[in-house]
Amino acid sequence: MKTANRHGGHGWPDIHRIPHPPHRIPFLGDLVGAHPATPVQDTMNIARNLGPIFRRKVFDHEFVFVSDSSMAAELVDESRFRKHVAESMTDLRDIAGDGLATAYHHEPNWQRAHDILVPAFTREALKSYHPTMLAATRRLLDSWDRCVGGAPVDVSRDMTKVTLETIARAGFGYDFGSFERADPHPFVRAMVRALKFSQQNAVEVPYIGSLLTRRAKRRNAQDTALMAEIVDEVVHRRMADGDTGTHDMLGLMLNTAHPETGERLAPANIRNQVITFLVAGHETTAGALSFALYYLVKNPALLAAAREEVARVWGGGADPDPSYEQVTKLRHVRRCLEEALRLWPTAPGFAREALEDTVIGGRHPMRRGAWAVVFTPMLHRDPVWGGDVERFDPDRFTPERVRARPAHVYKPFGTGARVCLGRQFALHEATLVLAMLVHRYELEDHADYQLKVHERLTLMPTGFTLALAHRAHHADGPGAASAGASRETSQNGVPEPADA
Repeated sequence: MKTANRHGGHGWPDIHRIPHPPHRIPFLGDLVGAHPATPVQDTMNIARNLGPIFRRKVFDHEFVFVSDSSMAAELVDESRFRKHVAESMTDLRDIAGDGLATAYHHEPNWQRAHDILVPAFTREALKSYHPTMLAATRRLLDSWDRCVGGAPVDVSRDMTKVTLETIARAGFGYDFGSFERADPHPFVRAMVRALKFSQQNAVEVPYIGSLLTRRAKRRNAQDTALMAEIVDEVVHRRMADGDTGTHDMLGLMLNTAHPETGERLAPANIRNQVITFLVAGHETTAGALSFALYYLVKNPALLAAAREEVARVWGGGADPDPSYEQVTKLRHVRRCLEEALRLWPTAPGFAREALEDTVIGGRHPMRRGAWAVVFTPMLHRDPVWGGDVERFDPDRFTPERVRARPAHVYKPFGTGARVCLGRQFALHEATLVLAMLVHRYELEDHADYQLKVHERLTLMPTGFTLALAHRAHHADGPGAASAGASRETSQNGVPEPADA
């Protein structure tokens, strides 16, 4: 069933009960004091002033946001709500069509692709990707080695390179040459422009918007066509090679039928899924790594603890070759990533749509098809997280503290049936990369960097550079790699890969 309008204010009979920012003016709505480049950070400030549920109006579009744990608990209830493809995501459909992240619920391909791709994210599959992840990380290390004692490295840029190469190689057998090229690959340039266009075009100026963006829309059409052409070439090359294997995501999509219906994915949908994984599978992970590095260099004791853990679990040599199992034992390193994603969930919200007429918060009726955004940057700052929610504290993710919190208060990967399928891939990759970097380098915050967050649908530190020096290492002996606490079943409320 195709439901839901794009206007978030529709379907709320008593919307007047929901507060909005002061100084709302005709036509413009709540744009007084807003900055077009920082809608997420503006919305965080509004949430701090208006409370757990509020609305924003931009031109003739009104959006309802929920940011506290009690109402979020209702919206993540799969018996009452489901994923809604909101404005920013519908514009991404120009790029990814009915891919996993952008498909409407009534479209059949998301469930078909999800079921076919589940084997790509089991524990055994992740173990098979580990050598590719390690190889991509070594390309990053080679690049950073050349900067030791020289020019500072651009952290977000290089995290983007390593995560793109990882998903491209592990998922589809493709190499963008990010660390070898002087300029970004044409796919990457097109992707960056398309993401920027989607963010800026999420809400169009009424009446004259189509005229103002006519040139940008033509360029965006060219960019999306180029991305599709490059991916089609990758798919056709695999098919021409006669490869019938299912060792990666592309192989599964090309050579696997749905386990129950026997249906296969159409070529156009395979392209959409590849683009979805390339875009979503590297941007969010790169952001998590960049934020984690920022917080670690600002917290030397936590950085030292990460280094001690890596040396204890992997051994103290300068150039470790960690196994999949050794990466899973890095509790503190992974908690640093989880805490970075708490403070700055790189996909900063998800929309939920009512399956039937209902009421949330005991006083806000919603009609069937009405929707709201669960605003994760503020959900992750709910009082349930304890005091000083702005402080970077990886110990929030110790097993006992995770068990003491409701599961629904930590949602960096979305929720429910449409939760991010690749979340365990991303966390394993990021843990590996972060551990290798903190183990190998002294990271000098040479410019006393003050966090500035760039918004491009996902969130990323901008202008964050580090000066590098090699660390002195002392091997801890042959038993170091097997040291460490026993593996916990779940560290952060996210299901283990076998349950994907």
